[in-house]
Amino acid sequence: MTSIRKNPALRRAAFIVAATALVGGSLVACSSGSTDGAAAGSADDLEAALEQGGEITYWSWTPSAEAQVAAFEEAYPNVTVNLVNAGTNTEEYTKLQNAIKAGSGAPDVVQIEYYAFPQFALTDGLLDLSSYGFGDLEGDYTASTWNSVDFDGKIYGLPQDSGPMAMFYNKSVFDQYGLTVPTTWDEYVAAGKALTAADPSKHIAADTGDSGFATSMIWQAGGQPFQVDGTNVTIDLSDEGSQKWADTWNQLVDNDLLAETPSWTDEWFKGLGDGSIATLVTGAWMPGVLESSVADGAGDWRVAPIPTYDGTPVTAENGGGGQAVTKQSKNPALAAAFLKWLNNDDASLQIFAESGGFPSTTAQLSSDDFVNLESDYFGGQKINEVLTAAAGEVREGWSYLPFQVYANSIFADTVGQSYASQGDLNEGLSTWQEQLVEYGNSQGFTVNQ
Repeated sequence: MTSIRKNPALRRAAFIVAATALVGGSLVACSSGSTDGAAAGSADDLEAALEQGGEITYWSWTPSAEAQVAAFEEAYPNVTVNLVNAGTNTEEYTKLQNAIKAGSGAPDVVQIEYYAFPQFALTDGLLDLSSYGFGDLEGDYTASTWNSVDFDGKIYGLPQDSGPMAMFYNKSVFDQYGLTVPTTWDEYVAAGKALTAADPSKHIAADTGDSGFATSMIWQAGGQPFQVDGTNVTIDLSDEGSQKWADTWNQLVDNDLLAETPSWTDEWFKGLGDGSIATLVTGAWMPGVLESSVADGAGDWRVAPIPTYDGTPVTAENGGGGQAVTKQSKNPALAAAFLKWLNNDDASLQIFAESGGFPSTTAQLSSDDFVNLESDYFGGQKINEVLTAAAGEVREGWSYLPFQVYANSIFADTVGQSYASQGDLNEGLSTWQEQLVEYGNSQGFTVNQ
């Protein structure tokens, strides 16, 4: 899902546009408070709704959406699903938030990335699906993805894909320069120093400052900088995990070990293909991107577990999302039935997997066919052995802010400036925190630090 990215400059502009739309009124005030958001139905209503049929609208940008909708309509010919691509991530979120504020115009079912789920649940725009029996599906999904749609027992959606982090590395470059695949971050920094010393045109990674990457890395380091209890929010971007990541990454920034190549640009893809960028630390959805966009790297790349701080296997999520039913749906039972089929039915899950998505469902992640698949692109490696293991090693306890879309939009002007000036990333995190505290308080939250 989040393997679809844009040029960072355009993406940053989209964040700003989205943030502007989302702050048109207080996030807290957006909630009408007129309902508890629970669906007025039961699990039995889902089958009845499918038999009765009707028409619903589904907003999605996933590559698999069209094929999934076609398969659903073939299985349930009484139902029409109007598929709309309302834009990728923040473009769609702007339209959705505007529809929520206006009280009309929202789809029945909508795609939302995990980091944005709290924001839309908080603004009272999503339906609590608990009464339809969705809580019984918890065991079908990895713990980290389920926690992204479960808010104090209220189920606001179902997970679709996931992005447990791993390290993708160019084996040809590692072999050429005698580098050992790092298992710790100290070894990773050492490998970066050795590589650039041997050939200044090559770098261990490319990173010019990305909010999603930084928060995932803080998550993996054990940081819990965002704590949310209703409208009470605590932000501490100087906690132990945040400092651990910043202190480690400072070594790469200070020593010019990172390529100053913005991600998702033509130059970035070229660097991945010619070996000048030697590793990618990212989510498990990355193989499909490499295969489709970095043909020159075929046979060179491999996958290894993400380096850790003490050798204990632990990772974090990077990317991914699911779907939700909006409270504006005029046929919530039918919308919920479609959502359950979309992210819980074997036929739909198979279509999603064939499109290159990395699943969040435990059955698919434990399937022998999936785990033992040999990838020609990765030199015959069974890459899913590594990636499915990572899915079970995601650190618990992470929370996003209820205004994470805005938080991401100002990352470039705070922490990103520390990258640009080769300054201390800890200071960038401190500036980010100050602005987030000010913003949160202005939106009606009580923000502590």
